[in-house]
Amino acid sequence: MHIFRVVKVNPTSLLIYVLIMLISFIMTLILLTRTQVNPPIHPVSVYSIKHGSNGVILHTIRTLPENIGLKAITANVADLQENGINGGFFWQGYLLSIAVINDQPVKGKPGDYGSGWFNTDRKRGTLVWDEKAKTFTIQVVEAADELKVTDRAHYWAQGGVSMGLQNPDGWASQAISEEMPVIGEKRMRSGIVYDKSNKVYLVVAPTPCTGEQFRTAVMEQIGEGELVDGLFLDGDGSSQLKVANNVLPGDHREIYQMIKLLN
Repeated sequence: MHIFRVVKVNPTSLLIYVLIMLISFIMTLILLTRTQVNPPIHPVSVYSIKHGSNGVILHTIRTLPENIGLKAITANVADLQENGINGGFFWQGYLLSIAVINDQPVKGKPGDYGSGWFNTDRKRGTLVWDEKAKTFTIQVVEAADELKVTDRAHYWAQGGVSMGLQNPDGWASQAISEEMPVIGEKRMRSGIVYDKSNKVYLVVAPTPCTGEQFRTAVMEQIGEGELVDGLFLDGDGSSQLKVANNVLPGDHREIYQMIKLLN
């Protein structure tokens, strides 16, 4: 003979049990979703201050090539909302260095004087990020249409003067042939360099120094011995930087092109 017992269930306990099961189910779904879908990874930038053994102080932003943007401005970098540093050379509002993204100069149209299409009047070092090939190169050219890239719709190029990090004996003569201004005088300096892992470094020295002193401090303090090459950018009062509340205004002048961080 079977005996059936009637068990009374507390409604409050039942509700708590149902809620616990529901929460467990939702958490399981969330974990499965996170496992199956990788969230987007944004480039990370790191700001640091390095002290060279020769006394040159370097303010440095380390980032990734995908996080670099080139922009025409008429301002001091320290006064802008964007983070970044000054770009190439200019004169009276005309850009004298290449500043091109996907075959489009940052100021005007391809072929326009002062638009960022030319390293004006001279073949000069130009840092090229080839997005498709995932490689940096320094190319000495006069115009953007001379640049060699895998896909002209997927690259950026910033002009300056070759720093020659792999050319210890001939870098200075190369820089002079590219008309590097006041290479032997003590001025504020800026540059852009990259390493073997394709990390890119934006560098500003508020310390007045020669081109050689700046280059030596960069090689000593940046990239942990893994630097490949880079460029001198515009210098002296144009050496400007802004990262959050950290600013270097140079001599407070307006400049006309910057290298900015996208994130």
